[in-house]
Amino acid sequence: MIKRVLMRTGFLIKPVTKLVLSLFFQRKYLQGRHFDASYGGYFWAVRSVWQKNILRLARPLPWPSGLTCYVSNPDNLVFHPDDINNFQSPGIYLQNFKGTIHIGRGTYIAPNVGIITANHRLDALDEHEDGQDVVIGEKCWIGMNAVILPGVILGNRTVVAAGAVVTRSFPQGRCVIGGTPAKILKEIEYAVH
Repeated sequence: MIKRVLMRTGFLIKPVTKLVLSLFFQRKYLQGRHFDASYGGYFWAVRSVWQKNILRLARPLPWPSGLTCYVSNPDNLVFHPDDINNFQSPGIYLQNFKGTIHIGRGTYIAPNVGIITANHRLDALDEHEDGQDVVIGEKCWIGMNAVILPGVILGNRTVVAAGAVVTRSFPQGRCVIGGTPAKILKEIEYAVH
C-alpha cells in the first residue's frame, strides 16, 4: 500500500520538499547532484534546519551546512552547488569578512580545514589587515587540518597534505604540497585521453 502511494505521489516529493526548504535556504543551493541525482542534500538540509534554524545551535547559512561549519560572510564565498558536500564536514572554518574565497568546482575539503582572508595586525591585535582573496582551483583536495592563508592561489588539481600551512600561492596546480610552510612534495602527471 505505502509503496503504491509512493509510486503515485513520488514525483511530487522532491519539488514539495524543495519548496519547503526554500523557506530556509536560497534556491540556487537546492540543486545539483546532491538534490537532483540523490537524496543526500535533503538529509543535510533537514539536519541543518533542525540544528541551526530551529534549535539555533549555530548561525544559519543560506545553504545546508553542518553544525560546526563556520563561514564569516556567506556573500564572500563562491562555489558550485554540486560541492555543497564541503560544508558538511566538522570544523570547517572560512574567515572571509574582508576578502572572497573562491572554491573551484569538484574540490574536496576535509574536516577541520581553515581558510583565512585576513590576519590580525601585529601592531594592533584588535584589528585585521586588509583582506586578500583566496582562490582554490578546480578538482583540488584540501587535507584534514590544513590552513590556507590570505592571498593564496592554488591551481587546478592541487592536493594539500593534511596539516599543511599554505602561506604562498601554487598557481601552476597539478602538485602535492605539504609542510609548514607548504612546499611542493610531488608533481602530478595526468594521462591525456
